Amino acid sequence: MIYTCYEMARDCRADKPEGWSHFITNYVPLVRKFLAHYGGGEIEPVLKALRDPGSSMFQSLEPAPERWFLAELRQKVLAEIPFPAAEIAIDPETVAAALAPLTVVEKLAAWLETMRYDPKESGAILRMSPETVAKIRDKAEELIRGKVDAWRRNLLAENGRALGAEAMAAKTEECLPVKVFLDVLDGRATWRGREEMERHVTRCWHCIDHFCRMAEVIQSLRGVQPLTGEESEPFRKLLGVRMQRAGWKRLVGLGG
Repeated sequence: MIYTCYEMARDCRADKPEGWSHFITNYVPLVRKFLAHYGGGEIEPVLKALRDPGSSMFQSLEPAPERWFLAELRQKVLAEIPFPAAEIAIDPETVAAALAPLTVVEKLAAWLETMRYDPKESGAILRMSPETVAKIRDKAEELIRGKVDAWRRNLLAENGRALGAEAMAAKTEECLPVKVFLDVLDGRATWRGREEMERHVTRCWHCIDHFCRMAEVIQSLRGVQPLTGEESEPFRKLLGVRMQRAGWKRLVGLGG
């Protein structure tokens, strides 16, 4: 029996142990991965925030639920990681004006720098060569340099968390649903659909950020292994999850 992400969210909403156990086994490795990438921090506060009855994490699932769920999980993890203000601040309007001449793909490659991905990692996410990403970023740096009074390399990365938060908050009614980005990333979009997507995304940094986040979660799933029962046990104790024998059977497909 396949236990889906949708069923897990439903059971976590109902505070059923099988839902939380499935979350711990399959998604704690991804929480760890996000924490390691975005600057560390303790995993316990993240898990406790998710376990809080007031958390909206498990309230609804959009199309392609697991990847939507991971994008939301990523946001919850980042919310628990403090970040210092950049020494040289840059605002989204300046970034948008500076990078206006770039194509959509170039903007995506540049924006992934705000998410701390180097050219090699960004190339894997966007399916392009690291050398191409590096050239795009050199071009983006020069464009930004021409728009600011104070500048240094890695300005986008240093301002990444603040820029990401502002891009998230800039959503409008015209912004695209997650399914549009997933259709493009999965190769299901028609030529016309992709063209319409690019027409909007090229002028919308909320959607640039959204596209990058969806591409990021697809890449983050690669190579991640579920926790073993022994590895999961400390997290079940932390969250007060007590599994009944029947629940274990259902999760591993040993019973009806």
